[in-house]
Amino acid sequence: MIPSVHDMGDDTYGLLKYLYGPGNAEEHIDPHLVAAWDRLAPDPGRDPRATYGDLQRLLDQPVMALPESARPAEHVWHLSVRAAPEDPILTDGQWADIARRMVSATGIAPDGDDDACRWAAVRHADDHIHIIATVVRHDGRQARIRHDGARSQAEARKIEIDYGLRQLNTGDGTAAKRPSSAERHKANRQGKERTSREELRETVRRAAAGVAGEQEFFDRLAAAGLLVSQRVAPSGDLLGYKVALPEDRNEDQEPIYYSGSTLAPDLSLPRIRERWAGNAPEPGHDATTDRSSRSARVNPSTARRQATSASWQAVLLIDQGDDRQIAALIAAGGEVLDALAKTSAAHTRRELRDAAFAFERATRSHIRAQRGHARGLRQAARDLVHSGPALGRGEDGATTSMLIDMMFFLVTAAAHWHGMKEHAQQAAAARQAADHLRAAYQAAAPMYVGVMHQRGRRLSQPLQRKQTAHLRQAVPELAEQVLAEPGWYALAATLADVESAGHDPAALLAEAAARRELGTADSISDVLVWRLRRMADLPADASAMPGPTATAPTAGRGAAKRPTNRKERSAKSR
Repeated sequence: MIPSVHDMGDDTYGLLKYLYGPGNAEEHIDPHLVAAWDRLAPDPGRDPRATYGDLQRLLDQPVMALPESARPAEHVWHLSVRAAPEDPILTDGQWADIARRMVSATGIAPDGDDDACRWAAVRHADDHIHIIATVVRHDGRQARIRHDGARSQAEARKIEIDYGLRQLNTGDGTAAKRPSSAERHKANRQGKERTSREELRETVRRAAAGVAGEQEFFDRLAAAGLLVSQRVAPSGDLLGYKVALPEDRNEDQEPIYYSGSTLAPDLSLPRIRERWAGNAPEPGHDATTDRSSRSARVNPSTARRQATSASWQAVLLIDQGDDRQIAALIAAGGEVLDALAKTSAAHTRRELRDAAFAFERATRSHIRAQRGHARGLRQAARDLVHSGPALGRGEDGATTSMLIDMMFFLVTAAAHWHGMKEHAQQAAAARQAADHLRAAYQAAAPMYVGVMHQRGRRLSQPLQRKQTAHLRQAVPELAEQVLAEPGWYALAATLADVESAGHDPAALLAEAAARRELGTADSISDVLVWRLRRMADLPADASAMPGPTATAPTAGRGAAKRPTNRKERSAKSR
């Protein structure tokens, strides 16, 4: 159950006219009163003799009783309460009980308070009600409704339990503002999946991914087709910004602008500045030029491989870092997801976009990020953007699969951390993002894993037995499970490639498996394939490699020098 406290207003009649009217898209059906401060309150929806004016005058009576100078400028309070889509349809009596509990919990009309505010609950759809109230009490005082949003959320959690409804997660005040019902109806009329607010939030978030300074940020917003208005102080200092979609206009055909802070708490200009402030250069060093020149040299597959390595290091730090450091890494991980969604091929773009959209909620909590710890991920996001769109095939497509696999582990680690901190909404958002990443991986990886699978099946029997021996030596506790997986042949081919490249397959496999748990993986074989190919610097697209042979080449025949110890292997893998 989702309660939403709307902005205060000054027009009781106008709000009643909307609640009892047909709605913006004729979506209001049978508007009627389900509860009110007085059981004799008129109901313009069911009583043909009652008018909007009758109900408005009664609601406003305590306000009008005050001297004009003592009346509050905005006296109309408005709360909507919506059931979850999977909840059963509630009766009018049940909604009436919910309305009374809400006005009591929020301070509008506490139980047993005869001088409480006047209010009315209107139902014009199966799944929600609207509660309108005037905030002047019968004794002339104003209602104490501070923290009414948090109070309504707390009461909603109790109502869900009492009525056996879907139990939602309690918010912590860091979520982006939800689109209003009017915004949603407008999007539905226009045939859009998302409201203008949501489209703008996603576009601004992508523009901020890996950005190095203000000019680049505003250039990206303009390149994305947004209308941008900057707020400048008399001194010439930039104070803020707002954006609009060119086609989103009001009745006067003026663009409807949203400030960054109203799109999401971390999209205000000061909060975005914090991102690149964490990348402050050393004295005398032009970091912006350095980053720009580096990014210009990176192609899509290289950018993805580097992002995979940065994400891997982040996963390890999330497992053992301090809270502010972890918060920074999770936020920067969101930038990598945004950049990946923006630059990936069509067959994965939708799921990656949905993953980034869901994970956005997981990037904010009350633990403020210590941004300096996320330079590697932010640079990875920047490189992904500057490398441009990736093809859906070849090394571009294969390294996309590699990065998606790693991002799944980063997002899963974030979900685990948020769960430990009892950040319920963030943990749920991260789990939802992981589901989308799993689907994106299934769209991206099969052709590349399939090539390795066929190469593994074509290995000679002696070479297959050799890779099995490497597996049993490296991970004896996982060997039988891996051998039973369809992906084993792809792993066998990769182990042969690892050996051909001059590495010790058993040692590198043990290192790949030991670095982090594998229990959340759908296929342990796939995870180990991508870890090994990254650590051994093998092409992600195995079709570009010659078939593995039964013996590894010697150093004298041009093979890479075999790392002689764990430290050297670790250095190479980074």
